Amino acid sequence: MKVKILFFGVLSEVAGTGIKFYDDVRTIEHLKLRIFDDYPEIIHYKFNVSVNNEFINGDRELENGDEIAFLPPFAGG
Repeated sequence: MKVKILFFGVLSEVAGTGIKFYDDVRTIEHLKLRIFDDYPEIIHYKFNVSVNNEFINGDRELENGDEIAFLPPFAGG
């Protein structure tokens, strides 16, 4: 199974990329652990998660081809 990760804002700076692909992740929590292993600094930032353009809270099963976005809080004016 392969999923596409999109990093936005400061998270893309920490990751050094806006897009990354991960294989063999089953859930959002499993994916977060992989990302925290790859980019330990990200754990210090607050962010929201969306799966296929739908914001989620908590854990969720992932499917092949899912697009997951890690979004820091946004401010507007």
